Amino acid sequence: MQFCEVAQHLNDAVKPASNETRIQDFFRQTDLDYRLLAHLLLSLLPTTGKLRLCLDRTEWDFGRCQVNILLITVGRGELQLPLYWELLDNRSGNSSAADRIALLQLCVQVLGKHRIGLVLGDREFVGHQWLKWLKANGLNFVMRLPKHHLLTHPGGQRQAVDDLGLAPGQVRRFTHCQVDGVWGQVWVKALADNEFLFLFGNVGLAYMDQLYAKRWTIEQCFQNLKGRGFNL
Repeated sequence: MQFCEVAQHLNDAVKPASNETRIQDFFRQTDLDYRLLAHLLLSLLPTTGKLRLCLDRTEWDFGRCQVNILLITVGRGELQLPLYWELLDNRSGNSSAADRIALLQLCVQVLGKHRIGLVLGDREFVGHQWLKWLKANGLNFVMRLPKHHLLTHPGGQRQAVDDLGLAPGQVRRFTHCQVDGVWGQVWVKALADNEFLFLFGNVGLAYMDQLYAKRWTIEQCFQNLKGRGFNL
């Protein structure tokens, strides 16, 4: 939350400006251990069972400062908490594969691979290096891909999702297909206006779209951080 908001509730015996100065001094003089903070957040979740990680990037202007943040949330069901994040220094640019991998490696160190049931990401999180790393590390994932990424079938034939001949609402599934040089499963649904829900992953095709729908929880997390009391 903003320091000025916290200062209103810290100590009623002094002026809010004094409280705000105390808060500023604390953060100026203290090096937070984000690994301990991550464990604190994880204590709010069940201690056993698989957890879902969602990856996204958002940006907004705060005064004269442009905030561009890459965030990984962790959760189960409808509950999703921010676990690790990175402020990107490329203004409004996308994250790189190296950015994503470094952030996800921190999550693996805290959680262990055995507790990560699923990794979800939208159309920004694509590319050979990224997808290959997820698969090589044995992580279950579903990523939405831009429609210009081509399918490569086992026989070597390359195909665009535009050429699948799908009417809006129709779905095609491919159990073994290559995208961005990585083999996996593909789920494609035609939407209106020549758009597609184009999913790539290594989980069951029968429910890949239902798993991807859980990505919406990170959007709700961003809404909570930008407003709804946090007002970052």
